[in-house]
Amino acid sequence: MKNRLKVLRAERDWSQAVLAEQLDVSRQAVNAIETGKYDPSLPLAFKISRLFNQPIEEIFDDEFTGATNG
Repeated sequence: MKNRLKVLRAERDWSQAVLAEQLDVSRQAVNAIETGKYDPSLPLAFKISRLFNQPIEEIFDDEFTGATNG
């Protein structure tokens, strides 16, 4: 899943370790989410959304955006 986590983190001049501490996850987990190797759980996605004060859809892209049904 594509995401803007790295950009949002950089805008605040936060290291992965700082973000990880705020989210109560490991730095490795933050790295895996940023690189698309791991999709966060729904509770973690909500936590990220609240931390950056943005809707989940503004942070994460399920790569199906714009697809039509039928």
